[in-house]
Amino acid sequence: MILPHPESNLKINILVLGASIIKILNRSPFKGKYVVIDDVLEKFLKEDKDRTLDLFLDTLTFLYCIGNIERKEYKIKLIKREGNSQQIKLFD
Repeated sequence: MILPHPESNLKINILVLGASIIKILNRSPFKGKYVVIDDVLEKFLKEDKDRTLDLFLDTLTFLYCIGNIERKEYKIKLIKREGNSQQIKLFD
């Protein structure tokens, strides 16, 4: 289980930022489509002044590694999982 450090700023925690990107990709114009990364970045940066391009790229990498987004050239798409899917095991 990934736990944030108790004294860390939760506004810029990768788990919180990942949830924010997922929320952006679930909204109406982007829902279920491949979206240009710059459009997502623009909305991501508008939500909080403490967010940076580095945090965005780190969070996209995290979401890709755990299988929540897929990419196609310069576009990304949220992967919908069915209710009965199993958690991904990294160390088998």
